[in-house]
Amino acid sequence: MYIRRMQAPLISILTPFKNTEIYLAECLESIINQTYSNWELLIIDDGSTDGSYNLVKSYADKDQRIKLYKNPGQGIIQALRHAFSESSGDYITRMDSDDIMPKQKLQLLLNDLLEAGKQHVATGQVKYFSKRGISDGYQKYENWLNLLTKTGTNYSEIYKECVIASPCWMIHRDDLLTVDAFNPNRYPEDYDLTFRFYEHQFKIIPSEHVLHYWRDYQTRTSRTHDHYAENTFLEIKLHYFLKLDYDASRPLVIWGAGWKGKTIAKMLLENNIPFEWICNNPKKIGKDIYDQPLKPFQYLEQIEQPQSIITVANPKAQKQIKTYFESQQMLPMTDYFFFC
Repeated sequence: MYIRRMQAPLISILTPFKNTEIYLAECLESIINQTYSNWELLIIDDGSTDGSYNLVKSYADKDQRIKLYKNPGQGIIQALRHAFSESSGDYITRMDSDDIMPKQKLQLLLNDLLEAGKQHVATGQVKYFSKRGISDGYQKYENWLNLLTKTGTNYSEIYKECVIASPCWMIHRDDLLTVDAFNPNRYPEDYDLTFRFYEHQFKIIPSEHVLHYWRDYQTRTSRTHDHYAENTFLEIKLHYFLKLDYDASRPLVIWGAGWKGKTIAKMLLENNIPFEWICNNPKKIGKDIYDQPLKPFQYLEQIEQPQSIITVANPKAQKQIKTYFESQQMLPMTDYFFFC
């Protein structure tokens, strides 16, 4: 799809950065070399102590599309808020300062949105890269995420993990305002925004294209910051489950009594939400945790129309659990939800 220049919408790219000097030039060059040229980059220094600010300034001095600011607050959320407040584009996207855009990324995301219209989210497949090689865990996440993105079925597994890559989406400005943009002060901020897309039933546009190169290294924020710890992910999952999918008229069941199961149980108790708790560990069955009795799998036969939260991580066990639900004609994202 060719877009004539006079009709070309402005795309605003929001990019916080902190101490990413060694990666910033590659990131900025990948933006400058986009086949789509009508963009502005709102790039926010979140308290860098290396040479990042001066490096970005050298680019901003040469290209008026690059607009450099200091974060008036602290942290990624406040940086994103400030970037958005300074933006003018009808279409909004994010970029991470240590990553790389393929040349056609902006063009392809915009094409998808122009064709689909509002209340859609354009995204693309991702590829991790690293000098030291990609871990098995990250490779599995990449494969899982890309499979969902290829079919646009991302929401079907939203309680497992964030189903839209934080620096690989584009949306109409009006739609971002509808979901309250970056105002909720809730981390992980990318997962929270994805849940709000889901809450407002924005459709995800399937994509066959790899549109983001995601750099992995030991000190990246998602590896080191408390905001991206596993307990934070569980908090956000349960928050939106209770808000969007929990049916209080049905019995709630937790599957699994490992760390995740215990954490979910504790949070439900804090919210005064009753539940049954089952597991297949003979050492735990019949015992109490948090004054809640752990019951065997067979106890499910006594529960009518339950809703289930699955905290069992073992892939083989997950497959068996899914087969059981299918045999009972129970539906994912209605009757059962995988939280890992």
